[in-house]
Amino acid sequence: MLAWTVDHSSPSHLGLREVPDPAPGPHDAVIQVRAFAPNHGDLEALPSLPDGTVPGWDAAGVVVAEALDGTGPRLGQVVASLGVDSAWAERRLVTAESVGVAPDGADPHRTSVVPVAATSALRGLRRLGPLLGRRVLVLGGTSAVGLFAVQLAARAGAEVVATTRNPAAHQRLVQLGAHEVVASPSDLNGDVSGVLDLLGGTYLVQAFARLAPGGTLVALGHAAGQGEHFAYGDLFGDAARHDRSLTTFFLGAEPDLGPDMAWLAAEIHGGRLDPVVAAVRSWRELPDAFAAGVERTHGKVVLTVE
Repeated sequence: MLAWTVDHSSPSHLGLREVPDPAPGPHDAVIQVRAFAPNHGDLEALPSLPDGTVPGWDAAGVVVAEALDGTGPRLGQVVASLGVDSAWAERRLVTAESVGVAPDGADPHRTSVVPVAATSALRGLRRLGPLLGRRVLVLGGTSAVGLFAVQLAARAGAEVVATTRNPAAHQRLVQLGAHEVVASPSDLNGDVSGVLDLLGGTYLVQAFARLAPGGTLVALGHAAGQGEHFAYGDLFGDAARHDRSLTTFFLGAEPDLGPDMAWLAAEIHGGRLDPVVAAVRSWRELPDAFAAGVERTHGKVVLTVE
């Protein structure tokens, strides 16, 4: 089969070549990959991966062989799949634990955005607790995860504030459910009960300062590429700033993702959740898509596997 593999002799660290078909064990099903949506982290990881690795965390496809032990998805089902590698190939091994089954007739291209972007937003927001009637900040609102977080938080009854430094993105964020759009946490008028942070760096420090008593900040992304430096007194507790918390997040450590991926795929298929697909390109254009910046668009770039 064809697959993108790590090739450090190439400027993109990638090469498209023939590799052996996957060899399933008794617990593995095989999917024919139809689409994948590269993540910022996929690109960052490439220089550190050994030559010959088939990269890619997430992909959507159709089951072409069931697991011999009877577990996992059934023949012909569309699934969203998540793993540590091997997504950027014509076929991929999956297990019952690594997939969310999409509804009959679901579009794999739209389903491909579920595993990392949509599921991270859903699980990150859950760390904030009940959202109904609370004011929540999505820090990095135009990131792929942020665009899902805005929608999901609004549906959960939160008053959503999203950040972006791009004035042209304001209307899009409002359409997705944001009540307010600001350039940075320092522009907030009043405090928030929770923060989903996709940026890190100085933005995280500013956002933590705007947490109301009992509030939580979930550090989910680090797109700013900066360290966090708290000044003396920033972490003090007093009558106005007590019981605040900051927690880290790693999707790979989250258990039982399959049902959440299935629910998200059904919401997208039913038109109740915008898949925030910004562009659709052939998978043969993967290095060009990375060069153009898969995360600089407002939404996911989906690559189709012909």
